[in-house]
This record gives sequence, C-alpha cells and structure tokens, in this order.
Amino acid sequence: MKEILNSFAPITLGQMDNIRLMNRTDTKFVTNIDKLEKLLIMAKDDYYIQEIDGERIAPYYTLYFDTEDHAMYTAHESGHTNRQKLRIRSYVNSGLNFLEVKTKNNHGRTKKKRVLVHEFNPMKPERNICFHCQNKEFCEYDAFLRSNLQYNPYSLCEQLENRFDRITLVNKGMTERLTIDINLKFHNIATDNYRFMDHIAIIELKRDGRVYSPILSLLNQLRIKPHGFSKYCIGSALTNSDLHCNRLKPRLHSIERILIAS
Repeated sequence: MKEILNSFAPITLGQMDNIRLMNRTDTKFVTNIDKLEKLLIMAKDDYYIQEIDGERIAPYYTLYFDTEDHAMYTAHESGHTNRQKLRIRSYVNSGLNFLEVKTKNNHGRTKKKRVLVHEFNPMKPERNICFHCQNKEFCEYDAFLRSNLQYNPYSLCEQLENRFDRITLVNKGMTERLTIDINLKFHNIATDNYRFMDHIAIIELKRDGRVYSPILSLLNQLRIKPHGFSKYCIGSALTNSDLHCNRLKPRLHSIERILIAS
C-alpha cells in the first residue's frame, strides 16, 4: 500500500484550501483492501494525495455521544430524515480535537458545526465526560451545544469510540476530494465489546455538483457500488446486540460479504 501511495504526486493542506465545493454532493462506497489497491493504481495519474509533514496516511480518533436510550442511533436506524450525531473528532498527528454536531436534513444535505476542544488526549481519552456546569472542563461547550443540538446536553454520555487511518486524494481538476478510511477499529464503551475491520475500506467522494469525476468510471470498472456506511451506526450495531438493527441488516450482510471476499 505504501509503495502505491508514494507513486502519487503530493498536495499540501494549504493548496487544498483553494478547493471550494459550494454545491457539494457526498457519495460513499465500500470495498476490500485488494480492490482498493487496484483502484489506487488506476487513479494515480488523475489525483494528488494529501501529504502533511511527509505523511500520506493520517490516524483519526472519534468519540460518539448519545442518550442512554440511544436516541440518535434509533433516529438513523429508523430512517428519520432529520437526524443528528455528536462526536469529538481528533486529528491525532496535528493534536487538533473538535466537538462536532452533524445534522442531516430531509433534503439529504449534511451540515457540520464544530468548536475546538482543549486538553483532550485521543491516546488516553477521558471517560464520563458530562456537558454540564458541574464539569468545569466541558461546561464551556454548553452554549455551542444548546445552539446546534436538538438534544439536552445533560442527557448525553459516551457510547462508542473508533480509530481509523485516512488517505485523502484530490483530483487534478480541483473539483473533488476523495477520503479513504482503512483499519477501522470500534470499541463500544457501554458493552466493552470490540470489532476490528482491517480488510474494509470506506471511500467517500465529495464533489462539486455533477461535474465530471475521474474516479466514478474506475469504481464502476471494479464493480465498487455506492454503499451507505455510518461509522457510528454500523459500529454500534456490531458491538451491542441489544440494539434494534432490522433496517441495517442488509447493509451489515453486504459488509460481511465484502469481508469474506477479501
């Protein structure tokens, strides 16, 4: 994998700031590592790879919050078109951590609001984080949550954490970004169950409207089809057998087939 990634021309974070996807559409795909390597070899002439401090693969950490009765998970699993997620997202190498509210509306658009989190260590994440004024470290986020979250901050607790490595590509026309997440690891905080998905790759295409995308024809050649994948919902369903997951079962079965084929 490293040899393949080194064959791409690099792009810096500063150069990527020039990409403005004003009418963005997002599409996810799921495949195995073998097909991902084939896709990367086919795509290397049409894409740059993001490089930060000489590194082309970046580790990420995410801590998801939900109510005790998993209201956010249930809204997604039930197919509600207006739904939210709350998480702390850590860019491990840079030391940046953000508290993020993701809101998906009934038009299929996702908006993300975030605020910088101080004194959070993704290598030794805190437990029992409470968003109320008794917790001096996290009370400063109360106003942010009350402005952007549909749920009472006091009702939230940690439910799931995950780690993964991300590869980011940019097409040479500068009209799209492609994120590729590999080495997924889930830990359910409530059940203390783990699930590792080392052979799966989650590809997300973020492009400006319906402009030409070089990657789409390559995905089609390799028969890699669009495939929804919510890390929070999939990770929760795989690590907590008490959760209702009837609507997710076709997706879970499809992922299992991809794993078996790898």
